[in-house]
Amino acid sequence: MLFTSALGAIALLAAEVTAHGAVTSYVIAGKKYEGYQGFSPGNSKNVIQRQWNDYNPITNPSDAKMRCNGGTSASLSATAAPGDKISAFWQQWTHSQGPILVWMYKCPGAFSSCDGSGSGWFKIDEAGFKPANGVFLDTERPSGWDIAKLVGGNKEWTSTIPQGLAPGNYLLRHELIALHQANAPQFYPECAQLEITGSGTLQPDASYKAAIPGYCKASDSNIKFNINDHSGPQTYKVPGPPVWKGASSFKRAEEFTA
Repeated sequence: MLFTSALGAIALLAAEVTAHGAVTSYVIAGKKYEGYQGFSPGNSKNVIQRQWNDYNPITNPSDAKMRCNGGTSASLSATAAPGDKISAFWQQWTHSQGPILVWMYKCPGAFSSCDGSGSGWFKIDEAGFKPANGVFLDTERPSGWDIAKLVGGNKEWTSTIPQGLAPGNYLLRHELIALHQANAPQFYPECAQLEITGSGTLQPDASYKAAIPGYCKASDSNIKFNINDHSGPQTYKVPGPPVWKGASSFKRAEEFTA
C-alpha cells in the first residue's frame, strides 16, 4: 500500500513538472550555452543562466521572483554584438495561449553586483496573438498565439540584439505568460548574463523602460484575462512598454518628428 502511494505521489509530481517549463539552453551569436537545470543543479554549476528554484509558475506579478524567477547569480556570461541572434530553448512547454516577452537590462558594473533593480528593463522582442493564424480562445489547436510554436519540447524563440546598443554587461530575460486558465495568469521568467561588445552608443529612453516587478498589475485587462470569454474581442495587447529596436527605433522617431 505504501509502495502504491509512493508511486502515485511520483506520478503526480511528474505531471506537475510536465505542465510547466523554463528556458534550459541558448544559442547566442552561433554558440550554444547550456542553461540551468532546476531539478538537477549538480549538472549545471557553470552556466550563463541565473539559477532558479523550480519550474512552478509565478502567479502574482508583484512577486520579487518576477525579475529572474528568483535567480540572482551565474558563474558565466555569453558574449554577443548588436545585430547578433539570440535563441532560447524550452525543453518542455505545453500551453498555447499567452505572450512571449524578451527583455534586457544594462548592469551598472559587474554581474556580481547587478540585481536588475529600478526601471531599467527594456523589451527587445515580443509576440502575442495573430487573428489570421488561428483561434484566440482555450482551444489548443490551431492557436493564433505565437507561444504555441513552443509547444512540444525543445522548441526555440529567436530574437535580435538591437543595432547600435551600447556595450556592457546586460541581463537577458525571457518571459512566457500563460493565459490558458481564465483570470489566472502564470508567469515564467528566466535570466541569463550577456556581455555586449562593439562600438554602439545607444540606450533606450525612459519611454521604453520599466521596472520588474512593476511593469504590470494583477488587475490589468491583459493580465487578469478571461481566455474563455467568447463575447470579448479577439485582440490582445502585450503588456509592458513598446519594443526597442535600437538604431531603427531612433530612425523612426526622427522620421516622425521631421
